[in-house]
Amino acid sequence: MEWGSESAAVRRHRVGVERREGAAAAPPPEREARAQEPLVDGCSGGGRTRKRSPGGSGGASRGAGTGLSEVRAALGLALYLIALRTLVQLSLQQLVLRGAAGHRGEFDALQARDYLEHITSIGPRTTGSPENEILTVHYLLEQIKLIEVQSNSLHKISVDVQRPTGSFSIDFLGGFTSYYDNITNVVVKLEPRDGAQHAVLANCHFDSVANSPGASDDAVSCSVMLEVLRVLSTSSEALHHAVIFLFNGAEENVLQASHGFITQHPWASLIRAFINLEAAGVGGKELVFQTGPENPWLVQAYVSAAKHPFASVVAQEVFQSGIIPSDTDFRIYRDFGNIPGDNILAVLKHLATSDMLAAASKYRHGNMVFFDVLGLFVIAYPSRIGSIINYMVVMGVVLYLGKKFLQPKHKTGNYKKDFLCGLGITLISWFTSLVTVLIIAVFISLIGQSLSWYNHFYVSVCLYGTATVAKIILIHTLAKRFYYMNASAQYLGEVFFDISLFVHCCFLVTLTYQGLCSAFISAVWVAFPLLTKLCVHKDFKQHGAQGKFIAFYLLGMFIPYLYALYLIWAVFEMFTPILGRSGSEIPPDVVLASILAGCTMILSSYFINFIYLAKSTKKTMLTLTLVCAITFLLVCSGTFFPYSSNPANPKPKRVFLQHMTRTFHDLEGNAVKRDSGIWINGFDYTGISHITPHIPEINDSIRAHCEENAPLCGFPWYLPVHFLIRKNWYLPAPEVSPRNPPHFRLISKEQTPWDSIKLTFEATGPSHMSFYVRAHKGSTLSQWSLGNGTPVTSKGGDYFVFYSHGLQASAWQFWIEVQVSEEHPEGMVTVAIAAHYLSGEDKRSPQLDALKEKFPDWTFPSAWVCTYDLFVF
Repeated sequence: MEWGSESAAVRRHRVGVERREGAAAAPPPEREARAQEPLVDGCSGGGRTRKRSPGGSGGASRGAGTGLSEVRAALGLALYLIALRTLVQLSLQQLVLRGAAGHRGEFDALQARDYLEHITSIGPRTTGSPENEILTVHYLLEQIKLIEVQSNSLHKISVDVQRPTGSFSIDFLGGFTSYYDNITNVVVKLEPRDGAQHAVLANCHFDSVANSPGASDDAVSCSVMLEVLRVLSTSSEALHHAVIFLFNGAEENVLQASHGFITQHPWASLIRAFINLEAAGVGGKELVFQTGPENPWLVQAYVSAAKHPFASVVAQEVFQSGIIPSDTDFRIYRDFGNIPGDNILAVLKHLATSDMLAAASKYRHGNMVFFDVLGLFVIAYPSRIGSIINYMVVMGVVLYLGKKFLQPKHKTGNYKKDFLCGLGITLISWFTSLVTVLIIAVFISLIGQSLSWYNHFYVSVCLYGTATVAKIILIHTLAKRFYYMNASAQYLGEVFFDISLFVHCCFLVTLTYQGLCSAFISAVWVAFPLLTKLCVHKDFKQHGAQGKFIAFYLLGMFIPYLYALYLIWAVFEMFTPILGRSGSEIPPDVVLASILAGCTMILSSYFINFIYLAKSTKKTMLTLTLVCAITFLLVCSGTFFPYSSNPANPKPKRVFLQHMTRTFHDLEGNAVKRDSGIWINGFDYTGISHITPHIPEINDSIRAHCEENAPLCGFPWYLPVHFLIRKNWYLPAPEVSPRNPPHFRLISKEQTPWDSIKLTFEATGPSHMSFYVRAHKGSTLSQWSLGNGTPVTSKGGDYFVFYSHGLQASAWQFWIEVQVSEEHPEGMVTVAIAAHYLSGEDKRSPQLDALKEKFPDWTFPSAWVCTYDLFVF
């Protein structure tokens, strides 16, 4: 607004405000009285009693030249965030070792790479296959023997091949029971020549999922462990404790081999701590994402030893919350071995020479807050110290805000009322932003364009991020124009800074009260902004939002914003691939939109005050809306294909193809139904919509019909993920005829003295089988010979047992006990057994091979043959 166009009344009011905010002279009494006119009660219904001047766009009292230039402010913030993102990208780069082989006593990355290439050249290594049980085991033993020959005389190497059998129940995937027979572990103990009473365990698994070479998950870790074994064994430095290297051969069978080792191997009693090397996705830096409960000394060991740290207690608490549908051997060592854990290679030698290892139980005294700073160093302190720090920060905020709430009415407005109304406006802006992005995400999911960002992550930022920011700016711009129309820009900037500070302080109190170590993030987002505000307050009061203020303000926000971007990006790098295999029931766009909206709200919180300091926000809103609209149209048109076969950054579509033959028997044992077909499961929300254009015959498939009276809908589920994948298809095909067909029979049926019925079964078949049980009305499973003896139901109420065996195994015998409260004409229980042929010639069929060959290269079709037999007793 030009000065010459203002009315005399407005000019007098403006001069009064400027004089009040200056330090040179006091305003006349009548002007001061006018400036302190009271607000209308409440946050709605017309705002203030003072009238706006005609043609005013943001409140006459702002004055010419006091508002920020919109273009400069928006451009400055954008460049600021881009600079921070660049620093984050540099810190997250993969550490690659190049050049000549390492010197003696140093880790040789080229040698580790050679181990990796040999292991993966064997091909897929499913438990029970010759590739896993013979070829890989032989290669590992061969390399261990060569390492033993080269080892220093200070050390002694012992090798054992373990073949455990056992059973346990686990609450993973809704809960099920696991049984294993004659699986394989290769165990190596490196110890001082005179022996050792304590040990640290390093764990990897050399088995892979079906049809995958398993390079990242987890052959690379086994390769690293072989090289670490070589380096430690040739070292001239004596170890204080033993190091046990477990190369386990059945992790992909839901952690069976680690259970066999920790519960049955004689060396397990020596272990005081462990390092579990695991993978999620491909590429990226190694990350400490789980540590054992109440073991701060392990974190301190990592702090002391890691050369390139990457660790955060946030990752640990997110993973252990169960949000991520995955698990590792860490669970087994924690739950069945009571051993603290770490997840990084660099601390192994430190632990093997640590005096703390021998008395690890003495150092179990609380959790640790730990986080790395851009991979340069790690900050770690006990959680009880963290709580003290957090509450001290809270007290600082209480004193800062309390002083403002207790003082008389502010010269430019009613601070209490404006604060509370502003808090309401902020919460409304966040809520409406979330609703907006969810509506967009739901619409995109309904039109079949989910996962458009899966291979183009910035699409999600341009779609959901811009929509969130635009909506936040819109709500606050409306509030500035129609409610706070006569308030000073400086005053409003201060009020909305205080509101953001208060919201983050509330999060800090809540997280600290819940005992979460992740509360340190909120502490950072409260402490640094508060210090920044105190430092720039005087300059802001005297000169307003000028260049000096902006520079110091952004500098003060550098640490919280840099760390937030660093953490957010690391989380997205891990979480995005998981959304590509999260099943057909959870819309990934809704999940990602919610997360992005939350992150955007956090990142924008301390910039909301700039909306009130800026002269205008029209261009910014227009730009954001335009970017969002263009991205939305491109997504709706299918421009961004979700999948990629790029070897450097693969984003495959995962599909399971099971050529199955099903047979259903009645209570008399007669076969009442038999069918065959290829059962198709897409492991993401898009189903098979992207595949049908490439494979026309899939259009002849039908949606798989759920057999209501059969456990798990009458289909041969490999794992109990039926509640995650309800959309599947069935393509009729000829019957399968495995050369090693399964056999299942009832051995005995007897009445127990406690009036229950004990059914004993025997099963033989391939290395992987699934057993399902459903109790009929009036019947319950009271106990069985599996797990700890107490039957565990999966989601939906049925019972699921996962079975596997090594190369050779005796017939699987087990029993279940059924308590019958009333007779049922259709029997007590329905049981079914599925045989999965995951290796050898039996895994293939001509129809399956022909269908698999037609899948495009951006898919990962995992195919095998299976049979399903159902019985009623």
